[in-house]
Amino acid sequence: MSLKGKRIGILAEDLYQDLELWYPYLRFIEEGAEVFVIAPDKSKIYTSKHGYPVKPDQAVSQVDVKKLDCVVIPGGYAPDLMRRDPEMVKLVKDAYENDKVVAGICHAGWMLISAGIVKNKKLTSFFAIKDDLVSAGAKYVDQEVVVDGKLVTSRMPADLPSFCRKIIELLEGS
Repeated sequence: MSLKGKRIGILAEDLYQDLELWYPYLRFIEEGAEVFVIAPDKSKIYTSKHGYPVKPDQAVSQVDVKKLDCVVIPGGYAPDLMRRDPEMVKLVKDAYENDKVVAGICHAGWMLISAGIVKNKKLTSFFAIKDDLVSAGAKYVDQEVVVDGKLVTSRMPADLPSFCRKIIELLEGS
């Protein structure tokens, strides 16, 4: 129970990658964290790429970033929808600026770009958005998990064990 007392928000939007939302959600609960699904609309059910539903615990407008220790951004095509919502982008930017752990996997780099937090940062992502990240000033590396300060990134579902381990390590140290 190494994360007892920690509060983690996992962002959701339609077309999220199933494992990239649910694996961290369950893994962090297993470690004793309080985990919240955060989305634009609390009353809406969001559907994954494979049709699996998730009901948010909080609307992004209700979230006080200062009460979170970490924000996790799953991939799939959800980050492209998330970045169209200014409040979702602001949550990521505010978490980063308030020295919270910000973790993104797969296509989550799109949200990191929109939040303006990738310039001169070493990170990774799904290979298809590498050019987007590099164009935004990121230092891209192809590794299963990359940590730059409190920014944690990974490439794909196969990287989830390493991704979650690094997030847990950072939260244990904070």
